[in-house]
Amino acid sequence: MAKVAVIMTDLFEDSEFTSPKQAIVDAGHELDVIGPEKGAIAVGKQGEAEVEIDYSIDEVKAEDYDALLIPGGYSPDKLRGDERFLDFIRHFSKERKPLFSICHAPQLLASADVLRGVDATSVPRISVDVTNAGGNFINEAVVFDKSGLISSRTPDDLPQFNEAIVSALGQV
Repeated sequence: MAKVAVIMTDLFEDSEFTSPKQAIVDAGHELDVIGPEKGAIAVGKQGEAEVEIDYSIDEVKAEDYDALLIPGGYSPDKLRGDERFLDFIRHFSKERKPLFSICHAPQLLASADVLRGVDATSVPRISVDVTNAGGNFINEAVVFDKSGLISSRTPDDLPQFNEAIVSALGQV
């Protein structure tokens, strides 16, 4: 059983959290939601999901997790200026642990400077962020990089993304 961290705050893309979460839990893995403040309620940008933050970023250590999920929406942009979250991400990149990124999540990866030389995808309108950060943008439903990054574009790609997540966690 893998232990998965999810970093997010308000205005995350609802289905980009709820769908992977369900796949992760159904596969028998553990998931903790980490945000700026423990106990706060993060509201999805579609208003379909409200999620209580399990732990503040100050209460956790990246070393305690096997994988990291970053949902898209506006949440990544809201977190990208917070060095605590960027350091958390850098751990997964440095240790080549599975890192799952969808839609706007590469905004956080770009700010953490972990995209250089990495194959990745995102929602097409931020592909420039991926390339400006040194990443190799590939417009496919799911992109696998040898670094451990598994990235996806939009909610339309969630079935393939979830399958890739569950497969990667089965190898942890």
